[in-house]
Amino acid sequence: MASDQLTAEELQEIERKFDPETAFRPTGPVIAAIVSITLVAMSVYHFYASGFGLIRELLHRGIHLSFVLGLVFLLFGVRRTATTDHSSKAWFRFDNVAIIDIVFAALAVGAAMYLPLLPPEIVAERVGNPSQFDVFMGTALLILTLEAARRSVGPTLPIIALLFILFAIFGPLAPGALKHGGTSWLGLINHLYMTNQGIYGVAIGVMAQYVFLFILFGVLATRIGLGQLFIDLAMVIAGRYSGGPAKVAIFSSAFMGTISGSSIANTVTTGALTIPAMKRIGYPAHFAGAVEATASTGGQITPPILGAAAFIMVEYLEIPLRDVLAAALFPALLHYFGIFIMVHLEARKLGLRGLRAEELPKAAIVLRQHWLSIIPLAILVYLILSGRTPDFAAVYGIIACVVVGFLNPVNRLTPKDLWNALASGARSTLAVGAAAATVGVVVGVVTLTGVGFRLGYVVVQTATELGTTIGAIWPLSLFTVTQWALFFSLILIAIACIIMGAGIPTTATYIILVAVAAPALAQLQVEPLVAHFFVFYYGVLADITPPVALAAYAAAGIAGSNPFKTGNTAFRLGIAKALVPFVFVYSPALLLVADGFTWAAFTITLLGAMLGIASLGAAFSGYLLAPLRNLERWWIAIVSFLFIAPGLTTMLIGLALMSPVIFLQVRAAKNVGLQAKQSEKTT
Repeated sequence: MASDQLTAEELQEIERKFDPETAFRPTGPVIAAIVSITLVAMSVYHFYASGFGLIRELLHRGIHLSFVLGLVFLLFGVRRTATTDHSSKAWFRFDNVAIIDIVFAALAVGAAMYLPLLPPEIVAERVGNPSQFDVFMGTALLILTLEAARRSVGPTLPIIALLFILFAIFGPLAPGALKHGGTSWLGLINHLYMTNQGIYGVAIGVMAQYVFLFILFGVLATRIGLGQLFIDLAMVIAGRYSGGPAKVAIFSSAFMGTISGSSIANTVTTGALTIPAMKRIGYPAHFAGAVEATASTGGQITPPILGAAAFIMVEYLEIPLRDVLAAALFPALLHYFGIFIMVHLEARKLGLRGLRAEELPKAAIVLRQHWLSIIPLAILVYLILSGRTPDFAAVYGIIACVVVGFLNPVNRLTPKDLWNALASGARSTLAVGAAAATVGVVVGVVTLTGVGFRLGYVVVQTATELGTTIGAIWPLSLFTVTQWALFFSLILIAIACIIMGAGIPTTATYIILVAVAAPALAQLQVEPLVAHFFVFYYGVLADITPPVALAAYAAAGIAGSNPFKTGNTAFRLGIAKALVPFVFVYSPALLLVADGFTWAAFTITLLGAMLGIASLGAAFSGYLLAPLRNLERWWIAIVSFLFIAPGLTTMLIGLALMSPVIFLQVRAAKNVGLQAKQSEKTT
């Protein structure tokens, strides 16, 4: 769409087109009513279970999984096609839903609930010796889980899961270090279905206990006006400056990222306003789309509501959520800082104006109308920082949203709005729930075969061999083989994250690859929190990395630009995110809660990272204080890595090497200013 005016339907269609997780099929009135009631029941159940209920872990996970799988088969068709005419019903369809899908939904619910409904002592007896019916139900659940994931998130993740299943069975045929004893189908189903190491594992448990509630909170917070408050505040803060709408996109996406962990949803929500405004003041369409997409991907790494992977990290590392949020804070700020620098330099280079006063909202009016909507977020953050569990904080954040919504005269929440919000929140969790169950299959195979440690060993061995070869060349020999091994291990893991993240959700990428990365990096003395964050951040980067840059393609749909060009530009703008993980691996002080933290190390690391990101931004944009020549751009790009390398010495060397370029830029800027004044006098 190139038009400045996009309807809600057009924006919804763009999101549906580029985000497979929202590609719901239309249904007739009966199925629609059943689905709506079930979605609301799902939200009410999770709210009760987390806030007030005492439900066994396996039963809670089974109920969550049965909701997810049953609804996926009703809402997602075999193929994501255009709208189907409800009136053209064949004998094998009911309300535009195939009869076989209704059968699949019922079978999925039965298979998901069969094991959790058995008495715990019976389940304990059968682990290791499942009955034939156990194997049948486990096989049914495995197949239906893979199909549900294929429908809701695409084919890549189920294919990966199938490859892992084949690896588990045909282990004796695997090459080299990957070879293992193999397992039978009964042994596989026993591990994946009868234990908490597979489908009912940590991934689905975190979705049921934490992620569902935080997604519901985000939906309710947006509905009561918090999203609009963030967008209006961003307009007030940044709109008047050079290239204002692009800076508004950065600030609004950063604010929206505090309540939403979805890159594509953030892109569509804020991009509907910021992309047309950027085009209106002179930004090229592809650049406008790229700015919004890059800023919106920050939502998954912005506290307090990060992507679902952050909650899995809490379970894996057994640390409080507040530690994960603290660790995420400054890397997220560096991400937005990098985009801001690129946008500012581009605006100066193109001579773009800011928004006029009449185009901006009034700060006093914005705060007077929407100040109540900030209360639920404040309560959520306070409870997390005070040491409460994430689900406790989310429950009371949801209660605050409902109370504020009923009392707020500007964005009043009616019973119908509450019903729709509860249904919308549950609907938003279906795809990620199916993905989590499928990832449980992969994790189950990893724990059954030990392939995570085997692959980690292969990564380290490959990196060490590369380091030995490179380290023999002067001046690269100034670094040890171990240092080169760490560097190449990080490169290999980063590439794997980007490639896998191009086809599957961030959470799935994180869970699968951290099983490899954590053991590999542990061998190289990288602490677990740092290793997990490294994988998390590179998984997020896939949303703006061509050829499958879904957030960038959604933004291109709003901007009316070439999707691939928009994706390439978004990746260039997001280069800061690609560098930040390397910064905190080499200087964990940036994560605040890492071992050996000192304020001196943190300050030096943060300052160096900001200088490096700003320098790299200038090199990529071709502008600092004045246009840069090619030689200057290359020089700045090379020197920027000295800033990013942690340490006061390297930072001072970088400043010394940068000073000649800065001197030339100051002189060039003065000349440009004098020429402008002379032209004004002439005219």
